[in-house]
Amino acid sequence: MKKVQRSITRYFTKGETALWCGSVLIILLSYAAVGKNDFLTLAASLIGVTSLIFAAKGNPIGQLLMTAFSILYGIVSYTFSYYGEMITYLGMTAPMAVFSLVSWLNNPYDGNKAEVKVNRLRTAEIVLMLIATAAVTVVFYYILKAFGTANLLPSTASVSTSFIAAYLTFKRSEFFALAYAANDLVLIILWTMAAFSDVSYLSVDICFAVFFVNDIYGFISWSRMKKRQANGNS
Repeated sequence: MKKVQRSITRYFTKGETALWCGSVLIILLSYAAVGKNDFLTLAASLIGVTSLIFAAKGNPIGQLLMTAFSILYGIVSYTFSYYGEMITYLGMTAPMAVFSLVSWLNNPYDGNKAEVKVNRLRTAEIVLMLIATAAVTVVFYYILKAFGTANLLPSTASVSTSFIAAYLTFKRSEFFALAYAANDLVLIILWTMAAFSDVSYLSVDICFAVFFVNDIYGFISWSRMKKRQANGNS
């Protein structure tokens, strides 16, 4: 057990450890302040923020945890009639996390299964992503409208940003973290609206604010990783 603890301590920097601990503390305090025993939402938040710190290291474990988070978050979204979130995370983000897990495991950097090789997107891949995003956005707008989705426009924007983030994650681009950060901002708006109806959803709002900080760090970490890999350093 002590060897495992030492190895985890060496794996994460002091800054990363502080970021994770601070994120968990804020999430726990927000749920305590709301005073609602919503353990499903709490579990989703803690799993989600843990997935982000592993993803920031380029570790496939991050995608495994993201799959679990997506399933739990999809259920939570259903409780407030955010069908766009439910469909997006259960029908797109969760499956794409599985595909990304396979992609990351099959593309380790220098044989290290704990670090994925960062990929540089080709122009054709970017064009394909933009066309696919436009198509997904239009289709989902009408689907969500038919379902009577609450707060339709930001819900549709969440689908768009989630699709881009999932695509970039699968393609192993450092910009996936920025796409998720953009999605976090959309979700902060969505759950702020929800909090006006039920204050307990404020804890979800705070959760995505924490996610935003972690995703920004993820982009910084991957940018450093990309530069280090380009220089041939382990």
